[in-house]
Amino acid sequence: MKQHPGMVGRLATLRLLAQRFAFLALVLASFALMLLGKADTIVVERLRMLIDDGISPVLQVLSRPASAVAGVVNAVHDLAALRAENVRLAEENARLMHWQTVARELDNENKALRGQLNYSPDPDSAFISARVIGDTGGAFVHSMLISAGAREGVRKGQAVIAGENLVGRIAEVGDRSARILLLTDINSHIPVIIEGTRAKAILSGDNSDRPRLAYLSPNSNAAVGNRIVTSGHGGAFPPGMPVGVIASIQDGIVRVEPFVHRYQLEYVTVVDYGLPGVLPSDMPDNGK
Repeated sequence: MKQHPGMVGRLATLRLLAQRFAFLALVLASFALMLLGKADTIVVERLRMLIDDGISPVLQVLSRPASAVAGVVNAVHDLAALRAENVRLAEENARLMHWQTVARELDNENKALRGQLNYSPDPDSAFISARVIGDTGGAFVHSMLISAGAREGVRKGQAVIAGENLVGRIAEVGDRSARILLLTDINSHIPVIIEGTRAKAILSGDNSDRPRLAYLSPNSNAAVGNRIVTSGHGGAFPPGMPVGVIASIQDGIVRVEPFVHRYQLEYVTVVDYGLPGVLPSDMPDNGK
């Protein structure tokens, strides 16, 4: 059935007018919504909440497959991580078992050699834990106060450690407190050795954060990163106490980075190794 040409033209005109009025209606509706949101926020908020409430069940349904897939992926990753961790722990356990066997053999050999040499072991050490209660140092003095004194058994010259690392020695003792002379103080001089080369030196503080190695042989082959430990000479400290590592070598001056810095000290341990020390404990205190 053929349509009349005039009717086709009218239909096209009506369609064009409908499209134009639809666009205009959408623009007016947008402005109306904006004005309504400015005028009455409570109504807009309630309308938004109604829309959110209507959409939330759909979103929950759509999110479940995604959550399930994410859970499966995480489970696969966790399983892979557990397998890798299991392999690492198995290898570490094997290494520890090997070193346990070596340690037992060395212990037995050490006991046998001590028996043949009639070795006299070092006396048992006694220790006192104390809290750092004050930093009495400054630009010219590096020392700290601790909350233990003579009544707790603290004596002048005893070693002060944090963990296993040497931080200084007891310089002054009161009844309820004591003062630590830190390794970095200008009056601190500790006999040490370079752990790798066994070269001897004196760790001398100069009130900087990094004390220097004095009296070190030019043929010591010192290198940055070498560990520094106490030598045990002079009877002040036992040998092998960790002190720090060589941080720099410049113009013949070897600087040591201590394992523990003064600003890190909260609790320390005062240790009595039963050694005579450089000075007898009953000598008068003429400074540090």
